[in-house]
Amino acid sequence: MPAFRSRHLRSVAAALVLTVTAPATAATAATDSSSAAALREVLFVGNNWEGTADVIKSSGDFAKVGRINVIPDKSARMAEINADPIKWIYFQAIRNGVGEGHDQFVDDMYTTPDGASVVVSRPSFADVVSIDLATGNINWRFPVSGYRSDHMAVSPDGLRVAVSASISNTVHVLNINTGKQLGSFKTGDKPHENIFTKDGKYIYNMSIGDVNTSQDAPWQDFTKGDRRITVVDATTYQQVRIIDMRARLNAIGLTDYSDAVRPAVFSPDESKLYFQVSFFNGFFEYDLATDRITRTKTLPKNPATSDDRTTFVNDSRHHGISMSPDGSKLCVAGTMDDYATVVDRTTLQEGPLVTASKPYWATVSGDGKSCVISESGADQVTAIDFGTGQKVVSVPVGDHPQRVRIGHVATDWTGMTSN
Repeated sequence: MPAFRSRHLRSVAAALVLTVTAPATAATAATDSSSAAALREVLFVGNNWEGTADVIKSSGDFAKVGRINVIPDKSARMAEINADPIKWIYFQAIRNGVGEGHDQFVDDMYTTPDGASVVVSRPSFADVVSIDLATGNINWRFPVSGYRSDHMAVSPDGLRVAVSASISNTVHVLNINTGKQLGSFKTGDKPHENIFTKDGKYIYNMSIGDVNTSQDAPWQDFTKGDRRITVVDATTYQQVRIIDMRARLNAIGLTDYSDAVRPAVFSPDESKLYFQVSFFNGFFEYDLATDRITRTKTLPKNPATSDDRTTFVNDSRHHGISMSPDGSKLCVAGTMDDYATVVDRTTLQEGPLVTASKPYWATVSGDGKSCVISESGADQVTAIDFGTGQKVVSVPVGDHPQRVRIGHVATDWTGMTSN
């Protein structure tokens, strides 16, 4: 570990940065049938600590297609950071805080509608970049406000990308082709997950507060900051609603549960929201029309997992949730409990517990038949059949895979000419 990681600076790190973790899988569609015919659907797997992304088949055997370097400008970025004491402090704080001693080079990724480029958020570099998939060159770069970028979401038409700037409590919305900012909005403390509604009219942002502190006991929950869901108009970027889960949890007697909404997923008709919170081995069902939590699902604990909350990575116990396209099944990544499981949405009965090493994300395969999880502790992604709940296949990827997103590349693409 670098000498910077002193007791004092670790406390600075805890105060400055937030976790990387939690949903909404959105495929960027081709703009017309002719361009669609020339594209191939794939999965992008972001190897956060390595600064690469593996591109694999979106279904079937999930075999590797190629790999990209998402930090081709590393030398230039490091020169900027080393020349600015404040940027250097935040860079080191990210490394020694949420990065667990590693730099965070890729959090989220989406391809452009034409499949020519991939847009990547890079937490340690506090930016979003567009990378040409043919050459590996950077098309554009957008430095976010503050000192760290995080989760993104792409609009249903594939033309806008929303990115959380976790230090400044801001979400920037960019033109995916040019990187030009179209608008921005303020959030609660430490904005995290973003979700566009399927009609593209609204953006939901979940702020998770300070997850790097050791004040993790239920009675210390108030120290975590302002955690809420911010809903904005996706055209004007004006706030239309705030949802504070604290009151909703209190209403069902769960006063000791965290209200930090982590990964979340809508039902197909968007009447229900299924979400995870800090420290909890399970998830909740929230009804948007009645504005209340309607069901709670507690999933099994791994006997080998400590109940000491300070040992949970960035306050996550379970982190990653997705839903089958027909809405009948949920797939849950039991991060600290080292498993993933498929849950029947009607009965909330879980299926087999599929052993996995610190699974950090859950998405849906291109054909909709499988849940795909990233195993950050084993450097692989694993597909689990929605129908049987059983493991289908595991595919090795790079160092510390986290986000997995559907994307598109040219049909003959096998990698970049420059890495």
